[in-house]
Amino acid sequence: MAKYTQQVEQILAAIGGEENVQTATHCVTRLRFVLKDDSVVDTEAIEEIDIVQGSFATNGQFQVIIGQGTVDTVYKEMVAQTNIGEASKDDVKEASAENQNWFKRFVKMLADIFIPILPAIVTAGLLMGINNILTAPGIFMEEAVVEVYPQWGDFADIIDLIANAAFTFLPVLIGWSAMKRFGGSELLGIVLGLILVHPDLLNAWAYGDAAAEGEIPTWNLFGLEVNQIGYQGQVLPVLVSAYVLAKIELALSKRVPDAIKMLVVAPIALLVTGFLAFIIIGPVTFAVGNGITAFFMTIFDTVPAIGGLVYGLLYAPLVVTGMHHTFLAVDLQLTAGGGGTFLWPILALSNIAQGSAALAMMFVSRDEKLRGLSGTSAISAYLGITEPAMFGVNIRFMYPFICAIIGAATASVFITMNGVLASAIGVGGLPAFLSIFPQDWGPFFIGMAIAIIIPFALTYFYGKFKK
Repeated sequence: MAKYTQQVEQILAAIGGEENVQTATHCVTRLRFVLKDDSVVDTEAIEEIDIVQGSFATNGQFQVIIGQGTVDTVYKEMVAQTNIGEASKDDVKEASAENQNWFKRFVKMLADIFIPILPAIVTAGLLMGINNILTAPGIFMEEAVVEVYPQWGDFADIIDLIANAAFTFLPVLIGWSAMKRFGGSELLGIVLGLILVHPDLLNAWAYGDAAAEGEIPTWNLFGLEVNQIGYQGQVLPVLVSAYVLAKIELALSKRVPDAIKMLVVAPIALLVTGFLAFIIIGPVTFAVGNGITAFFMTIFDTVPAIGGLVYGLLYAPLVVTGMHHTFLAVDLQLTAGGGGTFLWPILALSNIAQGSAALAMMFVSRDEKLRGLSGTSAISAYLGITEPAMFGVNIRFMYPFICAIIGAATASVFITMNGVLASAIGVGGLPAFLSIFPQDWGPFFIGMAIAIIIPFALTYFYGKFKK
């Protein structure tokens, strides 16, 4: 008998049997099922299985958290014992998309585009944090490190260059990932991104000053004035342009003979998309992106406490639905101009709050398995990975999840009232302070303390009183 034969049988029984499974795959820590009928799932039975750390349903999938390493063995045994058959993550995504409405498919599309480029963005954010430590005054001494020790100046400049590359060429990263998602050539997506940040164009960050002085360079296309503007740090222009490019490429590929595809498809697709990007797509989406940014900035500038409260309350529920990915584009837009984002610090505090609630459950529960899961998932959340804490512990008992939201909202109100900003997106947990502007470290550390103490205390005392 294989090692996990009994557990596989228990999991299948709890999700309605093999006949209820449309397709299944696994990732690093979870089994991912697309089920024919989600209503027959017995979540309580699943939670009782010894190898299971939690379960949740999202984006048309039912996911069972097993753990790194073990999940691969369990999946192989499940495939060997059943007629389900192996499937890729793309197969499961396609199957799950059939069960989603248009809005969920849109959110999932954004997630599919942004998640692959997150490692580059997070790395850039951490490096910018190191640069901030070297160049910001008042951290180790009254003056900045590079002012007291000029020999560190070039070292800091190189770090800044490496850190800024991902943000400067953000359209290139998005172009690659978006074309992959839309089914087009990834190489053409990279070229499209490079076109939109070409050095001969007016840098997007200089647009405001150029517009104020009336010095925006233009092309004259047979009487039509087209602005020569680059889209550094912009999200929407390259997203829409990549969608158009992919559709044109795929349409041409179906109609052009193989013998001349290389000479026809890519040149025409890029040429048409390039003209559309500069004439229509770019100007429209640039205005829309700036409008969205201005909307959020107005709220947080005018009523920061309300903005912090609402986003602090909603962020964790947004994670459950997957809708939090839509705000990544806003974060990138806010950081593009160098002014910083007020949304991402709230994300970091929400992650810490979820970890604190899970940590409290380690002291509340008498179940050894739950105590162990609570402790390890709390550490994971403190390092920015909240999935085990949220889905394995907090949502399972609900009151820790609510206590975490209360703590996150309270901390968010405090930091927004004190104008805390992040220079970039980084690791959303205790290391998050590296991405916060050094002058905002004081209030952010207080916010971190609030996000640790309130969820822990509320969860602990409610758990004890509840018993």
